[in-house]
Amino acid sequence: MNINLRFFASVREALGVSQEVATLPPGVTTVGGVRDFLHARGGAWAEALAPERSLRMACNQVMCDAGTEISDGCEVAFFPPVTGG
Repeated sequence: MNINLRFFASVREALGVSQEVATLPPGVTTVGGVRDFLHARGGAWAEALAPERSLRMACNQVMCDAGTEISDGCEVAFFPPVTGG
């Protein structure tokens, strides 16, 4: 399965990339699975996408949680929580 990945704000800065197309291995079927897959790359990926790090996620531009199912060609985005006034 191929998906489009997007990274925003401090996640983008930590990874040095704003988007990419990823080919997922069999068994990666959720947004949380995508995060785990990317975390396993190690280095900056492991730090930026660490399980204990608070991140927001979206699938096809809709906010979601780790259990959200993905499909071929979908867009998955990761970004830090946003605060403001």
